[in-house]
Amino acid sequence: MTNPYGPPAGLSAQEVSQRVRDGMVNVTPIPTSRSLPAIIRANVVTLFNGIVLSGFSLLLFLGQWQDALFGLAAIGNALIGVIQEYRAKRSLDRLTIIHAAAARVVRDGHDHEIPATGLVMDDLLLLGAGDQLPADAVVTGEGSLDVDESLLTGESAPVPKHSGDVLLAGSLVFAGAGSAQVIRVGQETFANRLTADAKRFSLVTSEIRGGIDKVLGVLAWIVLPVTLLVLNSQFVRQDGWAAALASGAWKQNAVSTVASTIAMIPLGLVLLTSVAFAVGAVRLARQKVLVQELAAVEVLARVDVLCLDKTGTLTDGQMAFDAVHHLRDDVQDGWSEALEWFGANQPANATSRSVGDAFPLKREPHALASVPFDSARKWSSVTLDNLQGGSCTWILGAPEVVLAGGSSGCRSARERAERLIASGFRTMALSRSSLATDGSEVPLPPDCEPVLLLTFRESIRRDAPRTLAYFREEGVAIKILSGDDPRTVGLLAGKLGLEDTNAIDAGTLPEDPAMLERLVEEHSVFGRVSPKQKKELVLALQRRGHTIAMTGDGVNDTLALKVADLGIAMDSAAPATKAVARIVLLDGQFSRLPAVVAEGRRVINNMERVSMLFLSKTAYAVVISLFCGTLLLPFPFLPRQLSAVDGLTIGLPAFFLALLPNSQGYARGFLRRSLSFAIPAGLATAVGITVLNYYIEATGSFSVDQARSASTLALALIGSWILAVIARPLDARKTAVIAAMYIGTVTVFTFPLLSDFFRLDWPPGDLLPVTIGVAVASSAAVEIAGRLRRKVPPSPNNRIP
Repeated sequence: MTNPYGPPAGLSAQEVSQRVRDGMVNVTPIPTSRSLPAIIRANVVTLFNGIVLSGFSLLLFLGQWQDALFGLAAIGNALIGVIQEYRAKRSLDRLTIIHAAAARVVRDGHDHEIPATGLVMDDLLLLGAGDQLPADAVVTGEGSLDVDESLLTGESAPVPKHSGDVLLAGSLVFAGAGSAQVIRVGQETFANRLTADAKRFSLVTSEIRGGIDKVLGVLAWIVLPVTLLVLNSQFVRQDGWAAALASGAWKQNAVSTVASTIAMIPLGLVLLTSVAFAVGAVRLARQKVLVQELAAVEVLARVDVLCLDKTGTLTDGQMAFDAVHHLRDDVQDGWSEALEWFGANQPANATSRSVGDAFPLKREPHALASVPFDSARKWSSVTLDNLQGGSCTWILGAPEVVLAGGSSGCRSARERAERLIASGFRTMALSRSSLATDGSEVPLPPDCEPVLLLTFRESIRRDAPRTLAYFREEGVAIKILSGDDPRTVGLLAGKLGLEDTNAIDAGTLPEDPAMLERLVEEHSVFGRVSPKQKKELVLALQRRGHTIAMTGDGVNDTLALKVADLGIAMDSAAPATKAVARIVLLDGQFSRLPAVVAEGRRVINNMERVSMLFLSKTAYAVVISLFCGTLLLPFPFLPRQLSAVDGLTIGLPAFFLALLPNSQGYARGFLRRSLSFAIPAGLATAVGITVLNYYIEATGSFSVDQARSASTLALALIGSWILAVIARPLDARKTAVIAAMYIGTVTVFTFPLLSDFFRLDWPPGDLLPVTIGVAVASSAAVEIAGRLRRKVPPSPNNRIP
């Protein structure tokens, strides 16, 4: 088939081969994320994993496999970290803007269909309605195209393109046909340059994960010095290093030191955090919400500003008929029949569909002649029989063209159309003429009489007003950032119930960062916003201390989605937008977002409680180790005994707590509130255990196993009370969990198989009352710490729904 547009031959096979050798091919060799080996190194080769692995290996070497159970938690942490980041890598590696898998090109005088990645510089593309541009190109020949660039610019109206105009990769041909010569390929295209930053790997900002990382950072400086202090004290107790090495006592000293070291590391906290996020993601998946990074479940619960794109996000991309505005007192007969014909017979674009929906065809009128719509002409016409036996020509099109006549009627009609356009409506004019029109090159009839104006508005998603009202009630500020006309955006804001409908034209945005911050803080609606400006507006809000969620569906939203604390993509989004987003609404229902908020609240509030359990353990482990190291006391636990207490007072109950319903509003300060309880509770526990062991050491009447059993019982009782304080307010389920932990403690000390494995027995008669007394006193101190924690005020500027 010979090319009907532009140069007939296109590139020759030799020219294509030369361009391939020169690297001028439509591929994008940009690495999007870390390699799998790098991911494994980052999650496995860490300081704490090294410490845990060293302790695990040492215990196995000493034949103490019963004390090495903690190694399983470390393996679980590493596996979950690798899997989570690898999933994110795969998502980003699939990042691409181009839907089309193939392109039609002219080579050696004939057209061929080739993969989009097979395009080379200067290829001649053949384009028609429905095609997507695989590379940047310039229109050639006499063809005329209407192009939808909304995925790139946010502008919802199709843009006419003629010879010499540039077409951008990722845009869609809305109507027309023609040819275009490729001018940029691969990573040099506008779309790929736009999303280059978005393709770089990053993790969502999680307050839970950030708080845990801070704790681990501090522990990294504490663990090794405290470990050395405990190790030295245990050898000094054995008459020095030489004596301990000679007698073989060093083996028990090593086991005690490993116990103190592992106790300081909150191994299960990272694992349980990932499990809580994963369960939340599964729950949301059942509601058609895809969570692409687990920690994103938490973030929407902290958001205080929701930024929204307009086209395809607040609107569904369809045009809705608004109203008829008559321009004459004597309403002309036949106008409704004409609109029925236009709605039924014009090319299937959004406007004609909305006309057809508003004026369904009752009967097919007899059309004597017609002129099809053309983006260059900007009007179409039909000549119909009228009731008087004659004919009338009806012209429908852009007001600036159809109402271009010099009569007073045309002038007043143009003024009225301009007012409607200024109000944000898309407007079309219907005129009538006594002259028939036919063919594709005819001029507009000179005797056009204005009859009426038609106004259209973008169709708002049905659930958008209700969902935005929910966020406003919860104290979340709404910001609309659109690439569309500010007047259109302002009209939409009013229909959505926003108070501030005065849209700011982004062309007037200040370059000074401080002025931009004040402007975006004070105003809610912005139009003509470029992709870079969307990103800068989001960053400006973040500099003001806000947590930002950004929703969008176009390539022009990717930069803002990437820098926002939480990126949300609609189901209709471009592949690039979906890959960058942390959450995708698979059915495009805005009403899913409150469910995401509820799940985020559940996760972050429950994890705050869980973190108090783990951090209390870390606090008392560090303090007990310091007391043992400085007072030369024996470390009072075996690793397996700590594993038993962890399972009863932390691991199992934490799992239940993390998955319970919790719709309480959230306030920033997760780590501060957690530590405000964990440190005093841990200190109270450590003082109690140290006093108990100092008493045992002073009396000299009890064996090492009896001292360890008494310490383990006291720690289990205190830990269970820490659980009871954290779980409040109590309900039937929480009470059952706490009761089960007390029963579990009794079982471990009573059931022979368990007591033998953990080397535990009930303390003797004269030691048991002291053990119970210490546990009660420390539990009373924990109770006081819990009451004081509830009085800790939220951090400034931080009340989140």
